[in-house]
Amino acid sequence: MTGKKAAWSRREFLKTAGAVSVTSMLAAVSKTSKASDEPANIPRRPFGKTGVDVPILSFGGSLNSSINLLVLRQAIQWGVTYWDTAASYMGGNSEKAFGKYLAKYPEDRQKIFLVTKSHARSPEGMTKSLHNSLEKMETDYVDLFFVHGIGSIEEINAGTRAWAEQAKREGRIRFIGFSTHSNMEACLLGAARLGWIDGIMVAYNYRLMHREGIKQAVNACAEAGIGLTAMKTQGGGQVMTDSETELELAGRFMAAGFTNAQAKLMAVWENPHIASICSEMPNMAILMANVAAAMNKTGLSADARNLLQQYAMETRSNYCTGCSRICESKIEGRFPIGDVMRCLMYYRSYGNRDRAVAQFKQIPAEIRRQIPNIDYSLAEKKCPQKMVIGRLMKEAVSELS
Repeated sequence: MTGKKAAWSRREFLKTAGAVSVTSMLAAVSKTSKASDEPANIPRRPFGKTGVDVPILSFGGSLNSSINLLVLRQAIQWGVTYWDTAASYMGGNSEKAFGKYLAKYPEDRQKIFLVTKSHARSPEGMTKSLHNSLEKMETDYVDLFFVHGIGSIEEINAGTRAWAEQAKREGRIRFIGFSTHSNMEACLLGAARLGWIDGIMVAYNYRLMHREGIKQAVNACAEAGIGLTAMKTQGGGQVMTDSETELELAGRFMAAGFTNAQAKLMAVWENPHIASICSEMPNMAILMANVAAAMNKTGLSADARNLLQQYAMETRSNYCTGCSRICESKIEGRFPIGDVMRCLMYYRSYGNRDRAVAQFKQIPAEIRRQIPNIDYSLAEKKCPQKMVIGRLMKEAVSELS
């Protein structure tokens, strides 16, 4: 068999495995919810010390496409009542879609744990951003407000805390926290020491969960009573259709009645410190598949967990874990390797070139021009994932400029 034919056969096998598994798990949802208005009883977990229980599956405001109100309606009816968005998602249209739903079904507002985020750091900026978000979403308050995308705990301070306390007193937010894509371990440990952070959204998946630093950081947040929401739970990276381990994974999961994607969600839920998984669900098929995975009572076998860990190790050079303080410290000048890797992930893994290009263009033009000419050899030597940083940085300039 030629290499090209083998790759095609593997892709076809993975596609077939996914279709079969989704079909079987969707049948499980249909049995559980006999009518469209009958709740599916999504499991719930405490969100830190807030006193609020949230569903283990969160509806992520779509980054890639419009949000269908029928999908939102069904999400409510199946118990997916934790809704996450951000001022920047879809150019503000994600918040508007949530607002359109709440305007049509105002009685559902009390059922929803509503979260939005802002890139603003100053009190004045956060006030303006929150006001705009409330207006777009047709609501008087959000349950959780995140300072979006911090890379250092120093990005939030006493001013952030004072602003949050005032916003809570005014009834505009219930809880405060942050999201983080980079230097996550340090950010989580820092938050645990602060004592006033209510919730954090953090990248957490089968590739990251075995890292000792992440384990310690997650445990520290749990002990501090911080609610944790996992994002990027599919683990990014390109599909390695020539990996024997991936084929074994697909076959193992298909035999158990679920897909690779569902298995990756289930692996995250096995950590009781993760209150919820935020997943983008732009259509009914993905919503149903994720609900089915959330309701699965079987869990992953030890063999399946070990196989996921083995696959993560085999393909680690395709996934940036966000520890940018390591690689970036080895390069002269301010070259945001972590941000560039995330742009590539949005394009190659999510298929969202527009978002990737928009993010990439936020890097100053002069730095973007210099990226292909920098020596990244020292950064590559220090990269825990053994990524070919130099090649990927040059590819990013070529693909996203």
